[in-house]
Amino acid sequence: MIRTSPFVVKPTPLQVVMLKVAGALLPGIAAYVYVFGAGILLQLLLATATALACEAACLKLRDYPVKPFITDGSAIVTAWLLALSLPPLSAWWMVVLATLIAIGLAKHLFGGLGQNPFNPAMIGFAVMIVSFPAQMSRWNAPLSLPHDDLNVWQQFGYILTGQLPQGLSFDTLASATPLDAVKTALMQSHSMSEIFSGAIFQAGWLPSEMGWIAAAYLLGGLFLLQQRVIQWQLPVSFLAALAGFSGLFYLVDPANYTDPLFHLFSGAAMLGAFFIATDPVTAPTTPRGRLIYGALIGLLTWLIRTYGGYPDGVAFAVIIMNIATPFIDQYTQPAVFGRKAEQSTRRKTEQNVSRKTADQKGAKP
Repeated sequence: MIRTSPFVVKPTPLQVVMLKVAGALLPGIAAYVYVFGAGILLQLLLATATALACEAACLKLRDYPVKPFITDGSAIVTAWLLALSLPPLSAWWMVVLATLIAIGLAKHLFGGLGQNPFNPAMIGFAVMIVSFPAQMSRWNAPLSLPHDDLNVWQQFGYILTGQLPQGLSFDTLASATPLDAVKTALMQSHSMSEIFSGAIFQAGWLPSEMGWIAAAYLLGGLFLLQQRVIQWQLPVSFLAALAGFSGLFYLVDPANYTDPLFHLFSGAAMLGAFFIATDPVTAPTTPRGRLIYGALIGLLTWLIRTYGGYPDGVAFAVIIMNIATPFIDQYTQPAVFGRKAEQSTRRKTEQNVSRKTADQKGAKP
């Protein structure tokens, strides 16, 4: 049965959109807990509480009503994305500081929801990794690897107090991430076969560890696509460009470049493709613009990972492309209905006038 007009599509409330995004993150959070332990749950709680408090304070200072904005869910999603980007056992003050920067500076300093030119979560992450590189590189090893493990309460205690059980140091818990391990080994002139042989690269991280987290984010991203919360152009172009450039260089020189699957299922590729780069405020609005935007983020991510000073490049790639969003939108906007015909008619008229003028000048004695 076909309904008659008017065909009116009601916009989806922001609260519903944010609820779907938060729900899509749950598989990734579950995988995160499985791989690294429950410490991430405390970080999510700290980030959420800080984000809501900072949001309310900024709204009060700006004389805005607090309840409508604090209940829209945007601050919570920002807090979750930021917490999931930090190392699993980050100190409480790092989580709080990063969240304050994301909400207070990157969001409200530019006018609040819908006005921020940069992704708030990525600004918070970028400031932290530039300001505290040592602390941001302190990742504990996955629970499945042979090392000393902390139980839930010991993880919570370390996050809150920085104290470990007697006789235990963080060096016994620490492990380089796959991206960091590969980058460091390549700088030491090791070949890719030596890196993945197990002597240098800690076997077990991939795919059974970081791959599980990436697959969980992929599952959540597919849910967002099915619900039409995000559009396909951006994540597809992002992942295609990342896989394409890494695959091209891997085919040319497999001894010094990692394969596409390693790039896709390591680091923040899946989280960035489906949850960060697709931020509707800071991403282009046109389909062609989203394709260009996503592809350039994928290229920049690969360049930073391969030649840059940081193991992962998703955050910096997104921030750089946030700057280009207005330019991309301006030059990928479709023509207004009828405008092309008007422009074509006007151009022909001008050409005819110019031709007649030239003929008249040529006809004068």
